Amino acid sequence: MVASASLLYLAALAGILGVVGFFVLRGVLRLWAQEKVIRELQPRLSKGKGSPQEHYELGSVYLQKGLYEQAIVQLKKALEVAGENIPPVCNALGFAYFSQGQYDLAIRYYKDAVAADPAYVTAWNNLGHAYEKKNLYGPGLEAYETVLNLDPQNAIAKRRAESLRKRLQPSSRG
Repeated sequence: MVASASLLYLAALAGILGVVGFFVLRGVLRLWAQEKVIRELQPRLSKGKGSPQEHYELGSVYLQKGLYEQAIVQLKKALEVAGENIPPVCNALGFAYFSQGQYDLAIRYYKDAVAADPAYVTAWNNLGHAYEKKNLYGPGLEAYETVLNLDPQNAIAKRRAESLRKRLQPSSRG
């Protein structure tokens, strides 16, 4: 009886350690992949022009690592090299500025993303969120309603639009 309880305990412990080990390994592999991108792209891009895709890729890695200033430099370079607004790059720039609390700049780049691709649901959701942070509930609601026109099942837009509708309703207090 004691032996089977000990065996059960050891099996549970081994299972828990296996799950934790999996997540640690996954995190280490993700970090390794990010560092590999930085090691390969950073020296090349600092010497030459590079493609918009390369600058976007490096900027995206910097975003994932929370290095917003470095991300902004690379993402702006991607737009400069491309000579046009690329929706995912504009959205990523918006996210970088949003993450730093620079909501006006975030709104600018989210607007650039949806102007370049009016069906870009993620950028519309992000634009709505940035408007909310600025307490601009009307424009925020409009952005979420655009999402719902494009993707009626979008859970984020449904939830946020309902919240903003409640905030915009006139108070029933007399």
